[in-house]
Amino acid sequence: MRRTGGVRRVVMASAALLGTGALLAGCDGSGIGVDGSPSGSAVPTAGDGRAVSPLDNPDGTEPGLAAITSDADRAKARALIGKVATKGRGPRTGYDRDEFGYAWMDSAPEDVPFSHNGCDTRNDLLKRDGEDVRFRSGSDCVVTSMTLHDPYTGETIEWTKSHATAVQIDHVMPLSYDWQMGASRWTKDKREAIANDPLNLIPVDGPTNGSKSDSGPASWLPPNKRIRCSYAVRVAQVSLKYDLPVTAPDKETMLRQCGG
Repeated sequence: MRRTGGVRRVVMASAALLGTGALLAGCDGSGIGVDGSPSGSAVPTAGDGRAVSPLDNPDGTEPGLAAITSDADRAKARALIGKVATKGRGPRTGYDRDEFGYAWMDSAPEDVPFSHNGCDTRNDLLKRDGEDVRFRSGSDCVVTSMTLHDPYTGETIEWTKSHATAVQIDHVMPLSYDWQMGASRWTKDKREAIANDPLNLIPVDGPTNGSKSDSGPASWLPPNKRIRCSYAVRVAQVSLKYDLPVTAPDKETMLRQCGG
């Protein structure tokens, strides 16, 4: 792995890792990486690239997580976050990743964007957020290399599939968190929907994603301070879409990121 001027060039490990549990570490595993609350000033900034503000991307089908910077948009963000319900976090008893369907299934309910399009969820998200995307020969699905402007670190990652875990797909509201906040009582279809909904999924730096584990915003925020309000908005969007509350400390933290 080589870092040059804020750009990380990654030489990747095994194509067989795509779609496996190894790629899920940042959603529910402990992982390794940056501390949960480092100073954003130490992070090289790559800019937003093609990223779209979450306020302009309510279904998650547009790329990235652009910063929310204007006073007017931050006020809109606080209003949205204000609608989120709160409750205490329940037990993790009975949680298993398989309760949300197998990883990156293309057979999620048909109202989930990108589902049933002949391409698995992970590759759909790499195509959505990557630039200069290249595919396996004869395929318009399997991504073999791309450039990713990672919103969580502010770095640019030159990614190739041979070291797949350097980019992981983050569940913005982690599946274990969802389970504890009410998803344990959902139907299987609804759990499969939130696990594969592009609104809840962002390709990011693997080790940084690993550091998040199943934390809510009160325990973990992206190192890149520029996009913390946007991250809080995306959590709120998922919460509201799935009628899934957050803890009171998480909501307070989300509001603070947008000046509340």
